[in-house]
Amino acid sequence: MALLTCEHVSLGYEGTPIVRDLNFSVEAGDYLCIVGENGSGKSTLMKTILGLTPPLEGRIATGDGLRQTEIGYLPQQTPVQRDFPASVREIVLSGCQNRMGLRPFYGKAEKALAEENIRRMGLETLADRCYRELSGGQQQRVLLARALCATRRILLLDEPVAGLDPRVTAEMYRLIDDLNKKDGITIIMISHDLSAALQYADKVLHIGHTVFFGAKEAYLKSEALSGLTKEAAE
Repeated sequence: MALLTCEHVSLGYEGTPIVRDLNFSVEAGDYLCIVGENGSGKSTLMKTILGLTPPLEGRIATGDGLRQTEIGYLPQQTPVQRDFPASVREIVLSGCQNRMGLRPFYGKAEKALAEENIRRMGLETLADRCYRELSGGQQQRVLLARALCATRRILLLDEPVAGLDPRVTAEMYRLIDDLNKKDGITIIMISHDLSAALQYADKVLHIGHTVFFGAKEAYLKSEALSGLTKEAAE
């Protein structure tokens, strides 16, 4: 059974559609890369999956027992978020909020999970540091640890390497690939870095003037790729 199914969905702003009749499904263990031209609706689709923005038409449904509150999310950062005055541990722990129900305070289970994901992302020595003092790559690892506190099943990543230098970019891609290949976490990632994205993804959703959904190998031979930079994908 699919973890996520998109059925005849139209996306847009103020009632004006930018993508019509979008259909795709995501199975457990998939690594799906969402690509397309600027303004094609990629981030809007991700917000719709999260339930933050309603579709103009159609529906997006979860399956196989997945609840919407169990979807981990790493958004694009704003300058205000980069300057957030909290410790690494506090930010990672905040990813456990959906697990708490009506309890007002974090319990032992949430604290243990946060420490586990701090170790998982190699942040032990930074746990008490202020988030805004960290480098861009370190901040992204903190946010990834936070997202992992929300889920063991599926992660949504919106441009997770934006603004990072090549070395840190490669490290982030490796971390994300390990989460998929070694831990079995389903990945849905928006990326403008087509060559790197296609190196790791096994499925591609291209949205824009042309819509494509399918295996990476089929996408490399499709007409949809011609709207982007075909040389970058080869």
